Amino acid sequence: MGKDLIFEMENLSFHYGRTRAVDNLALTLSSGCFWGLLGPNGCGKSTLLDLMARCKTPQAGLIKYRGKEMRHYGGKELAKEIALVPQDFYVNFPFTVEEILLMGRHPYIPRFASPSSDDLQIVDQVMEVLKIAKFRHNYITELSGGEKQRVIFARALAQDTPVVLLDEATSNMDIRHTLDILDIVAGDVETGGKTVIAALHNLNLAATYCDKLVFMKSGRVVSRGDRDQVLTEETLYEVFGIESRVYFDEYVGSRQVAFRRRRP
Repeated sequence: MGKDLIFEMENLSFHYGRTRAVDNLALTLSSGCFWGLLGPNGCGKSTLLDLMARCKTPQAGLIKYRGKEMRHYGGKELAKEIALVPQDFYVNFPFTVEEILLMGRHPYIPRFASPSSDDLQIVDQVMEVLKIAKFRHNYITELSGGEKQRVIFARALAQDTPVVLLDEATSNMDIRHTLDILDIVAGDVETGGKTVIAALHNLNLAATYCDKLVFMKSGRVVSRGDRDQVLTEETLYEVFGIESRVYFDEYVGSRQVAFRRRRP
């Protein structure tokens, strides 16, 4: 694929009781790309991202990151490599927005030390980029769902990692802020060489922003590869059971998916 492998997964499985969220999955992902994870609800996208971030431990199989098994990385070492923006982030304590962003700098701050001027500068820069500086002293418990998601995304940017995992990271945002977030991460991939792996539901946004796609169903990979090769009407029918039309849209500059109303 022309780029180094960053994740390698072999015979990977994780289940909740009798439900196999990830079922004997095999997948390799190259670095420096914007990967989109697509599939129906319950297909294993969120669980897979949790495994890649080591929030969960595989019950079978293994994951390698940059050629080394994930379990061999130290916690602080891994936190400097991979940032996760979770789908659900519940904070019951009144941390300010600035304090939340500084949590992203914890891997770089020595134990018992205070944030450095560099840490504070990075937090300031991220708040300016995401236009959340006005919330600096607000408690996160006071923010709307979309505002909270922007703050948690900002924390991941402040973490300054080569890999960013997004789990439906814009689900509570309006379209303007969604496009802002996707523009930022796509720019980091194109100009900064970052790797972004995002679980998405919106097929057309995935087609607009992602270089590569992974389609999942029932905990397994159905199709994976370059966007224009795997985003097909046949794949969408196999994965989602829907009829559609896939076409190239000149305005968007990429393939898009059209649906027709299904009448009773």
